[in-house]
Amino acid sequence: MANNRSVPSRTNLMKAIQMYSFYIYDLNLYLDSHPKDKKALAKFNEINWKLKEAVRLFNEKYGPITADQNLSENNFYWVDDPWPWERGANQ
Repeated sequence: MANNRSVPSRTNLMKAIQMYSFYIYDLNLYLDSHPKDKKALAKFNEINWKLKEAVRLFNEKYGPITADQNLSENNFYWVDDPWPWERGANQ
């Protein structure tokens, strides 16, 4: 997700985060038993970067997904919007 593109919709970003999270978890399980697989490790690092970028974009545009992502010193934004898993947050 390059900086020169427009930010995807809330729903598309959340779907990307879910997809990358699942992919990372799956690669993590594989790497637990194949720690020297350089190709899998490279893919893990690539997807991990994409996941972090998607989370960063989501946090900037739509607010934190988890409470620990709240970076404001003025307001605990975590409670301001619908929870990420609520229907209203993903329309």
